Amino acid sequence: MLVIPAIDLKQGSCVRLEQGLMDRDTVYSTDPAAQARTWQDAGAELLHIVDLDGAFDGVPRNRDAIQSIVQALDIPTQLGGGIRDLATIEAYLELGLSRVILGTVAKENPELVRQACAKFPGQIVVGIDARDGLVAVRGWAEVTQKKAVDMAQELEGMGVAAIIYTDISRDGMMQGPNLEATGALADAVSIPVIASGGVSSMDDIRNLLALEERGVCAAITGKAIYSGALDLKAALACARGES
Repeated sequence: MLVIPAIDLKQGSCVRLEQGLMDRDTVYSTDPAAQARTWQDAGAELLHIVDLDGAFDGVPRNRDAIQSIVQALDIPTQLGGGIRDLATIEAYLELGLSRVILGTVAKENPELVRQACAKFPGQIVVGIDARDGLVAVRGWAEVTQKKAVDMAQELEGMGVAAIIYTDISRDGMMQGPNLEATGALADAVSIPVIASGGVSSMDDIRNLLALEERGVCAAITGKAIYSGALDLKAALACARGES
């Protein structure tokens, strides 16, 4: 199982939010590329990047910071936030990103997901963010009536490389991931599932490892590795079965 460090970008800086609220942010670095290299040096095999401004505005906002991160790393990167059309997907992949994450648009225009998967095979990930089991969109500002599991099942057969499932109520709160909901979503689909939101301790890593046979292939962690509550090197070793 992979442990994937996250870099969330707001106005060019590396921040973390609580429950996705833009006014509850903590700035951890004003040099995202240097921060990204720190996670690579710790042994990360993949970096997760979120353009927070893009997610809220619906258009890319942190291109310079994103480009600096990609150029600074040797490991693959994936990016989400404000990606709503094929042209933006193509531009980001040409920038050097390995995968792009579709969130709001995957809920509102599933046909675009199908087209993107056909045009960029293996490079399209869908982010399903849920509050109380219901899909949230537009930077988590709007909660829909669509169930997360239903949306995941509708993605079957499109060629989606992975689903990132985030329980918004856990994100940035250091309370552990929603294991029950994550496992249920993984059970419902054949697409690999990446757990996100609240991953903050070695116990969380071990608990998610127990879901690996059900289809949970990775865990994204953010605030915990910035605050020191979770040691990334130790988490990586645990996920690889080395401790």
